[in-house]
Amino acid sequence: MTEEQKGVKVVNIVVSADLGHDIPLEKMAATLPNTEYNPEQFPGLVLRIKDPKTSALIFSSGKIVSTGARSMKKVHESLERIKETLKEIGIEIKKTPEVEIQNIVASGNIGMNLNLNVLALKLDNTEYEPEQFPGLVYKLMEAKATFLLFSNGKIVCTGTKTEDGVGTAVDKLIKKLEKVKA
Repeated sequence: MTEEQKGVKVVNIVVSADLGHDIPLEKMAATLPNTEYNPEQFPGLVLRIKDPKTSALIFSSGKIVSTGARSMKKVHESLERIKETLKEIGIEIKKTPEVEIQNIVASGNIGMNLNLNVLALKLDNTEYEPEQFPGLVYKLMEAKATFLLFSNGKIVCTGTKTEDGVGTAVDKLIKKLEKVKA
């Protein structure tokens, strides 16, 4: 990682997985704490996990979406907690679910001030409405990432599918920004 990148850290990994087992959501909601289930409004049950601090959407088909983990290690710990929770209501998940990363969000500071007005003019694929919001949205197509840039050098990166992809995207962003000198 470059010096500028060191201030950028993964803050959220969104994954999907399939537990390979039907899940009785009504029973979960009735039996377990830290759950929210309102089938009239949404077909999934929300399970909040304290350690690691994550949330999971669980569907009766056994498909889940987990959010909040800051590393793949924490994603796997969270899935183990879900399996332990299901065991409490008599459902044993024997296989380790295959995890598919849907999105990684990272944020931090790249250590340079940015002139967002100049960037909005010089870069393609930007959205900047300073009267509405103080950040510039920049889609960096070759990195398959979207950045939120602020004038003080703080950034948010979303859209990557690997932790290494975050580093690559930030490297490409910094090179682009140095090229346009904003």
